[in-house]
Amino acid sequence: MLKVRRKVRLETERLTLRPPIHADYRQWAALRENSAEFLQPWEPSWMADHLTRRSFTTRVYWAQRCITNGTAVPLFLIRREDDTILGAITLDNIRRGPSQSATTGYWIGEQFARQGYMREAIEAVIHYSFNTLDLSRIEAGCLPENTPSRGLLEKCGYKYEGVAQAYLQIDGRWRNHVLYANLRHDRRGRTDVG
Repeated sequence: MLKVRRKVRLETERLTLRPPIHADYRQWAALRENSAEFLQPWEPSWMADHLTRRSFTTRVYWAQRCITNGTAVPLFLIRREDDTILGAITLDNIRRGPSQSATTGYWIGEQFARQGYMREAIEAVIHYSFNTLDLSRIEAGCLPENTPSRGLLEKCGYKYEGVAQAYLQIDGRWRNHVLYANLRHDRRGRTDVG
């Protein structure tokens, strides 16, 4: 297993992507609470303690362990002009050996959606994945009806690969997901999926 001992910090035109820290709690909790109706249809059901400081502290320690162990890279999207947390992106389930792959997951606060922030973040994570982590494949999945997320993945070079039946529990139900992948050396042609 590859151990990553340095801090991860990615810079884009408008953003700094960095792991969560304890001081982020209030801003993160307010953003999640204010965006709950926007986020919950697309996410696993929130536990009763989802927005508590204790749960967030666990999340911070989990992020530190994952980065150190090379199993995931959880990052917050911080707008540089005012240090505002906009959302998060995680490169998760990093698999080494013959696979050299990982899975991308992300969310953004409702008031920051459709402003190009998540596209910047995804493109930075793709570059980091292929050029720093030496991955070959990055996967992502979303609900079939999540048209904005599907379009975002396609704009970032992910290509449709199929449907996974009962892939994740979302909003309390097992849901099918459309699967996408971005390959470092992609020789596949453009896909136009409706």
